[in-house]
Amino acid sequence: MTSTAVDIAARIRLGINIGNTLEAVGGETIWGNPMITQALVDKYKALGFDAIRLPCSWDFYSNATTAKIDATWLDRVKQVVQYCINANMLVLLNIHWDGGWLERNVTVDKKDAVAAKQKAFWEQIATHLRDFDERLMFASANEPSCDTAAQMDVLFTYHQTFIDAVRSTGGRNAYRTLVLQLPNTNTDLAKTLWTKTPTDTVANRLMVEPHFYSPPNFCILTEDASWGKMFYYWGKDYHSTIEPDRNATWGEEETVDQHMALANSLFVSKGIPVLLGEYGAPRRSTPLDMTMHLASRAHWMKYVTQKALANGIMPFLWDTGDLINRQTYAVKDQQGLDALLEGAGKK
Repeated sequence: MTSTAVDIAARIRLGINIGNTLEAVGGETIWGNPMITQALVDKYKALGFDAIRLPCSWDFYSNATTAKIDATWLDRVKQVVQYCINANMLVLLNIHWDGGWLERNVTVDKKDAVAAKQKAFWEQIATHLRDFDERLMFASANEPSCDTAAQMDVLFTYHQTFIDAVRSTGGRNAYRTLVLQLPNTNTDLAKTLWTKTPTDTVANRLMVEPHFYSPPNFCILTEDASWGKMFYYWGKDYHSTIEPDRNATWGEEETVDQHMALANSLFVSKGIPVLLGEYGAPRRSTPLDMTMHLASRAHWMKYVTQKALANGIMPFLWDTGDLINRQTYAVKDQQGLDALLEGAGKK
């Protein structure tokens, strides 16, 4: 447990989420993915990933009155963490969306009740996983809704509660690296709202976590919105002449450059590692210029990965089963995988 957060960050060039699985409300397989196996984790390792982010649900598995988490679920999560450790991968375990009990209640009126649940959950999670070494990290939340200074004060309370709860369990948790989510996991918001770093009983064991899905027209939209159209083609050299109305009109390479430089300036340059917990762009089925669409998507994945690392930021792809077949472990998206590996300097 001797490595600082900076030491641990230096070991991660490419991470991946095992999404839509442990965080699936209603059971690990209910959102269509199979249970996580040692073979799946080993495959990620063999493909070139250094670390795994495990989005996880807890509220569904807890008693609504006492907040006691089901022992069987704690054991299952421990088993999956062990798979990652067996593969000598770093692993980040969080409390994910989880029905929104924290994520949608970063408010003064809910602060005491949410903080009490945050404390109860993390005391149990940390105690159950206390014996894992420094390769296991904990993350306070996922994407907390927070847009104002008043909400940020509440979010600081939730993060402080998390830190205090984990540290209180002792043992290796007294030194474990912990990850704190920026408001709305948005670096631009952090520029004005992140006015302090929560206190810790041990030095140099904290990281912060933004996410990156920009421009949302390219990364998120599944239909045209009132505020903008879907983009199918991204990057100055990847615009389509066949379908020019779907070319990106904003948010291209210069936006990535600015975002990553800002995260570096606010945190990395001050000795606080930045873990990019989620980023990604989907393969769409409707572009008329499919070859250019896939090429521009690969360019986005490579470029964001490359620029994150150039600014000292650890990139973790958001994946829900699109990169490899989680039943057979065959690669489903070789072009995307190659782009990630090239961006990470692994190919």
